[in-house]
Amino acid sequence: MVIIKTPKQIEGIRLSSCLAAQTLAHTASYIRPGVSTATLNDIAHQFITSHDAIPAPLGYGGFPKSICVSINNVVCHGIPNPKTKLKVGDIVNLDITTILGGFYGDVSASYPVGVISTQAQKLIDVTRESLNRAIDAIKPGVKLNRAVGETIEKYVTSFGFTPVQELGGHGVGLKFHEDPFVFHYKNPQGDIRLKPGMIFTVEPMVNASDSWKVYVDSKDGWTVTTADGALSAQFEHTILVTPEGCEVLTQL
Repeated sequence: MVIIKTPKQIEGIRLSSCLAAQTLAHTASYIRPGVSTATLNDIAHQFITSHDAIPAPLGYGGFPKSICVSINNVVCHGIPNPKTKLKVGDIVNLDITTILGGFYGDVSASYPVGVISTQAQKLIDVTRESLNRAIDAIKPGVKLNRAVGETIEKYVTSFGFTPVQELGGHGVGLKFHEDPFVFHYKNPQGDIRLKPGMIFTVEPMVNASDSWKVYVDSKDGWTVTTADGALSAQFEHTILVTPEGCEVLTQL
């Protein structure tokens, strides 16, 4: 059941989303070759807790760290590790969710590590732009999948890339994950007409190949990688549907 947020709830979610965005920017400033993913996790954890907030991933479903750090062919849910260090040419995604005053804000972005390949940079740029185009299409009265799923799939496939189908965005704010599920490809299943007060994430995960297939690491139960080893990038914002269009709550 999709929750229409009250003005008071919206303000709380807006504040948490702002903190999530600030945490992302702060943590990303430490991205460089030789830095471990565990170090990035610790930096984010300290920043969040110093603002009287809680890192939502920590302990969620047994997840052991405060943020997700996903490198190259890791689509999402990468577990920070002191032995995993960034290298020149990598692309890395930081996924951060905060709980501030009981409200959730969720954001992620992908970054280059030093000089990266032309193809890797293209993947980052296309993924970011696909999110921007979906945001531009969100407004009251339109259907969610037409605004988001169809827009993202049409754009990224024109470059030979593919949106991941097994994962998607979600309602957020009062809980970490709420209805609706947000598909990033054309899929009218569960499509809804957008109304002011709805809040959800749009977070396209895009593979640099013609395959959307992924698999979950059987050892840790979390790390999602591309089935064919292709690079994957992701960008995410928390979006509020407004009477006029939408507001990006995680935009600094």
